[in-house]
Amino acid sequence: MRTHQAQMALARQRLLTLSFADMETLRVLPNTYAELEAVARDWTKPPPDAIFSMRVPVEFASLHASRLVAGPYIYLTSEDSYQIAAMGVQGLRVEIVSDAPPPPDEPPPPPPPPVLEMPATFNLELNPGQQVALDTTVSSDELDMARSEDGTTVDGMFWGKLDIVHEGDTHKMEFSGTRLPADSNYSPEFLFDSRVMTKLATAAKPTTVKSNLSILTPNQLYCDVILSFSPHWKMEMTWPPAEDKESGKVKWFIRAHPGGALEHFDSEMVTTSLYYEAAPDPSMVDPNDYIAPRNGFAMSFRDFVPHLMRVFDQLGMSLHARTNFINSNMSAFATHKNIAYRFLAPSKIAAAIDISVTHDPCLFTRLFLIFRGLSDDDVGIFAGAGEKEANAHNWRAVVGWSEDSKDPSLFRLLEVSVLEVT
Repeated sequence: MRTHQAQMALARQRLLTLSFADMETLRVLPNTYAELEAVARDWTKPPPDAIFSMRVPVEFASLHASRLVAGPYIYLTSEDSYQIAAMGVQGLRVEIVSDAPPPPDEPPPPPPPPVLEMPATFNLELNPGQQVALDTTVSSDELDMARSEDGTTVDGMFWGKLDIVHEGDTHKMEFSGTRLPADSNYSPEFLFDSRVMTKLATAAKPTTVKSNLSILTPNQLYCDVILSFSPHWKMEMTWPPAEDKESGKVKWFIRAHPGGALEHFDSEMVTTSLYYEAAPDPSMVDPNDYIAPRNGFAMSFRDFVPHLMRVFDQLGMSLHARTNFINSNMSAFATHKNIAYRFLAPSKIAAAIDISVTHDPCLFTRLFLIFRGLSDDDVGIFAGAGEKEANAHNWRAVVGWSEDSKDPSLFRLLEVSVLEVT
């Protein structure tokens, strides 16, 4: 008996393909016709009065059997016909001919038992330096806490807001949050305290463009300055406060003086520039697309600031104007060890935020700087687009700079904008 079992274990298994209508299944080839019929009936489960027969296409049958049959099939009706058809073949295809309905799908495995109770620990910071831990048990009468109604497993690390209320007889705890990516690395000491919250609040601040708009005129005159925002941009604030027009437009009514002074009548303010902030649709902001080696340059922070001063000098900004710009944005620049930057072309600026002035002619100069911080590893992506290449780049051609922007006899508008993408 043991010798027979060993021989069976070493023997190559022969397989059976059962086919019915457009369904197929794979089984081990039975040794007898009776076993074959039992397997076929167990799979299809035909009613007792249903027509049921089996056949083998001649191309799948043994060579001896196929020579003796003129038609395309060998019908299996007995032990002899089955053994002749299966003689010497490693695999046999048997087609079932029946008017029974198709075999039912395999039943799904039973769902795991619901999780109705589990321990919960909350490590909370009540005040800076004051920690408290809540160890409790979360329970449910009938709802599964491990899976949603559609079977999705509820697990992982979540970032959000925990709301604890103790008011009179009302005591409740409610958490709203979103699951953090599973492939991100979080240390076991990953805790949120007041310092982390401060950093997160800074990082979560929406991307905003900050713009200063100056008007240089040879004569005193009145004019309207109108900003038109595309549907993908939203005006955040203006100073002096602008007048809201139709959807997506704001207007300043000012009196411009030679030397750069601007009188804003609604606020009774005198200023040297009009200021506004606008935010793009967050879904449109992709730092890797906004600034890439194909359209920008990267260098260390130490090299970036003097380089930017030289670029602004080439673009006609006065020493006073470029110094004010650098000083106003130095804190944003200094937070990065390396910086990538570019300037936008006038057509791209106008597609987002357009400017019109009720004075003709008007010479527009719009300088729109986009920058982002880079790690030491990311700087390698900008190989061939560093400080040396940036010094040789013609930004005048990109921004459409003209020598006329220096002509004091012309009515000129200068806009300087900065946008940090993160």
